[in-house]
Amino acid sequence: MISTVESFATDSLAGDLRDVLDRALLGSNLSAADGYRLMRADFSQLHAIVDAAGRLRDKGKGRTLTYSRKVFIPLTNLCRDKCGYCTFVKAPRHPDAKTMSPDEVLAVARAGREAGCKEALFSLGERPEERYAIARSALKRFGYESTNAYLADMCRLVFEETGLIPHTNAGVMSEEDLLELREVNASMGLMLESTSERLLERGQAHFGCVGKVPQVRLDMMAQAGEQGIAFTTGILIGIGETLEERVDSLLAIRELHRRYGHIQEVIIQNFRVKPTIRMRNWPEPAREDMVRTIAAARLLLGPDMNIQAPPNLMVDEPRPALSQRERELSPAAFPEAASSGMGNYLAAGINDWGGISPVTIDHINPERAWPAIDGLRSECEAEGFTLRERLCLYPEYLAKPEFVREELRSHMDCWTDGQGLVRIEDTR
Repeated sequence: MISTVESFATDSLAGDLRDVLDRALLGSNLSAADGYRLMRADFSQLHAIVDAAGRLRDKGKGRTLTYSRKVFIPLTNLCRDKCGYCTFVKAPRHPDAKTMSPDEVLAVARAGREAGCKEALFSLGERPEERYAIARSALKRFGYESTNAYLADMCRLVFEETGLIPHTNAGVMSEEDLLELREVNASMGLMLESTSERLLERGQAHFGCVGKVPQVRLDMMAQAGEQGIAFTTGILIGIGETLEERVDSLLAIRELHRRYGHIQEVIIQNFRVKPTIRMRNWPEPAREDMVRTIAAARLLLGPDMNIQAPPNLMVDEPRPALSQRERELSPAAFPEAASSGMGNYLAAGINDWGGISPVTIDHINPERAWPAIDGLRSECEAEGFTLRERLCLYPEYLAKPEFVREELRSHMDCWTDGQGLVRIEDTR
């Protein structure tokens, strides 16, 4: 067989890695062992891995990058869990602990609509009423007994009053919770983060977090698939997992998608240090680590998956110091022009930047500002890509009736063109 990997990229490749890349480009599902090989490859082989991942992305997605113009509604920052890397969640006695009122929710949503947003991203702590009296008191004040019931009504209120399309990230939910939210959300999400149960041990990132048990999260995602909910998930890298565990997590997501066809995007997100977190002394993943993981995700998940990396969490570092041989081998992995890192991520196979807000901060990473959309568009164009706005429901899912809630359809149809993307004249 003639190798599908470009010849200039193969000088330093062992035959087994060349075979892995060839099979990926020919459409074969890679195995766990193949994924481990990708993650453990020498730096000198990274160019070929990235090159193959970029070509696979081009095969499935072309040269169009997408993003969703959203407004971020942090309904409550109380949570039954406290992860070692989280600053969003506040303790009940913290002065910033808060559950938003309906008037506050609407005020944020209206500001988003005025700024041209189409998506209302509801992000909140997981079931805080199970642990804290202050959460139960806030819900009672608004006339509710559960966070999920309040959330469902706020999703409906925002849609009916502003036309923004809700997307909810609310942690682990029951089957009944999912059913309640399904009719008023175009899509929903839950980061798998990792399938590693080690991270639940004392001293690890998920110690004491009942909602971070991997099987519990996988079971919820399976329930979403059974209910026909288009779903966002992903992995969080740099929180103590091994390279092999990253691969295992990606393959668990792939298996869910094989069974239900509902995983509309996979996020590769990097841990960022913050001074107030328990993990404030942990090292952040390097840019090379992100590039390698994005490329492996593309090769493992195939040409048709939407793969995203958050642009505001870009690793702030110069190009690594390279030897002459590494400089010859690495232009695709570390383009000279990609000082911001965006070119690196594009080369490695992403096709989406996720939600970006012109109105609200990233409440999960408040110290990391969103990029200006015009600047992001310019950087994409400089790398040979077109940037287009999408809705929270991806074009291919808009075309599948089983994933489109009838109550939301007319709004989404009015905003989109024949490609399922936001009409260019509607983009601000």
